Amino acid sequence: MNNLPNLKEFLSNLSLEQVRAEKYRRSLREFTKASWSSIEPGVEFQNNWHIDAIGEHLQAVVEGDIKRLIINVPPRHMKSISVAVVLPAWTWTIQPEKKFLYASYASSLSIRDSVKCRRLLDSRWYQAHFGDSFNLTSDQNQKQRFENDKTGARIATSVDGALTGEGGDIIVVDDPHNVRESESATVRESVLDWWDQAMQTRLNDPKTGAFIIIMQRVHEKDLTGHILANQYNEWDHLCLPARYEVGHPTPTKSTLGFTDPRTREGDLLWEERIDQKTLDNIEKSLGSYASAGQLQQRPMPKGGGILKAEWWVAWDKPDLPDIEYVLQSWDTAFSTKEKTSYSARTTWGVFRKNGQVNAIVLDMWYDRVTYPELRKIAQEAYYDYEPDAVLIEKKASGQSLLQDLRMAGVPVLPYMPDRDKEARAHASSALLEDGRIWYPSDKKWCKDLIDICAAFPATENDDIVDTCTQAWLRLRKGWFVTHSHDDIEDDFEERKRITLYG
Repeated sequence: MNNLPNLKEFLSNLSLEQVRAEKYRRSLREFTKASWSSIEPGVEFQNNWHIDAIGEHLQAVVEGDIKRLIINVPPRHMKSISVAVVLPAWTWTIQPEKKFLYASYASSLSIRDSVKCRRLLDSRWYQAHFGDSFNLTSDQNQKQRFENDKTGARIATSVDGALTGEGGDIIVVDDPHNVRESESATVRESVLDWWDQAMQTRLNDPKTGAFIIIMQRVHEKDLTGHILANQYNEWDHLCLPARYEVGHPTPTKSTLGFTDPRTREGDLLWEERIDQKTLDNIEKSLGSYASAGQLQQRPMPKGGGILKAEWWVAWDKPDLPDIEYVLQSWDTAFSTKEKTSYSARTTWGVFRKNGQVNAIVLDMWYDRVTYPELRKIAQEAYYDYEPDAVLIEKKASGQSLLQDLRMAGVPVLPYMPDRDKEARAHASSALLEDGRIWYPSDKKWCKDLIDICAAFPATENDDIVDTCTQAWLRLRKGWFVTHSHDDIEDDFEERKRITLYG
């Protein structure tokens, strides 16, 4: 570092502990290893080349060699500890005047890392080596904000959190998107607006200040995608997929000259911690779409599509399997006008095969009808299949249908979606991909259903897709249809109770 004296001359007059402290000051990588026992007591430090790479790029930010840095890395790979806990504590050993502003999608995450950082600063190890560098002030000593007597500060906030009067020399955004909500265009765009209109203006000195964004990819149009599409040449990009991919669509772009040391297709990022079997299980649980983003840092499966046709499983026998539970799922429209949405219904039967619990579609219907017609059709469908539960989205004419069917003694379950259509499709796709969703191959209408789902979100008739995805989500929530990596007791009666009354 420019502000540190020649190492050989400086060290000649120091004690062993002072020599060690100087070594830690000069290298974030060495500081991370040495401080680990104070950050995670009782947990063995498992070093890996990617941790060193992250540390080298973060150090380059502090030294002024990098002003704009994006790091894409899978979860559970020490990204938050590296950037939110270790980085400010190390920086203050040489530049205690630095002000850090941190933001995550939830304030609880920002505060969690702030508390860990404060504990590291207060630790016996840190105080023994760097206790004379600064003192924490007593008047600004809070979970979300603390300062030192050299004007340095660490401030924690959240996306859309209050930023009035706040700024930083180094601004860090750590996982700005909630994974669960990231498929919602509205929610996702609000994060981008927050970045464009609020966070980008918060550098204390735009000429010398720096931005760090560290996150897993969650969508093509997430914050990383937004920045790379509009400001690619201005940013360093450290991209670290869980499995190495030759020809990755967004490879690392580093002014430090760093390249991924892996050369073979499929080489793992941190095999000592997340080995082949563990990663396979994670991928299967997430599904291909989520895995592509969160693990591979390219948020689009190589084959594209959310609800692929080839994932459906055909039931080729003339008789249906033994059905243990039936669920009807409805999506209703406002009117009968030609350009309005359809009212739609699918009916699902839960069955067991080879020790697995699955769902098979029993019928499909969609049309533009008046409300009296809709009510009649719904009542007839109930008598035809006698479902254990009828799931109706609580909107449009669905509210009236809910009330009328309930008065008629039909076991109705109101459905209030907490995310948009595309987000629901992504959330439910893992069940389909896992081979849990079946169709009777002798029913010609099944091809239409599968084609409609496969075309989503490009299809105009997404109402029938809604009936599928909300049914699958409900069935998994009620533990009726389980993913191969769901760890639950196989108790159908308890599941039925939960689904009917929960």
